[in-house]
Amino acid sequence: MASALEATQVVPGEDFKSEETKRRAEQARATQTRQKQALNLQRQNILAQEACQPGRRVALQAALAQVEGQIAQLN
Repeated sequence: MASALEATQVVPGEDFKSEETKRRAEQARATQTRQKQALNLQRQNILAQEACQPGRRVALQAALAQVEGQIAQLN
C-alpha cells in the first residue's frame, strides 16, 4: 500500500512548471491567431478599396505587400 502512495506523489513544482509552460504556449498561439486575424482584416480592407488614381493604386499595392509580408512572417 505504501508503494502505491509513493508512486502517485507529486514532486512540488514539477506539475506547475509543465502547466505554466502549457499556459504560456496557449497564450502565444492565441496571440498569434489574433494577429493573423487582424492582418487578414487589413488585407481584405485594402483589397476592397477602389483605386482610380495611379498614386492611390501604388499606395494600396505597397500596403498590401506590407500586410502580406507580415502574414507570411507569422506562418
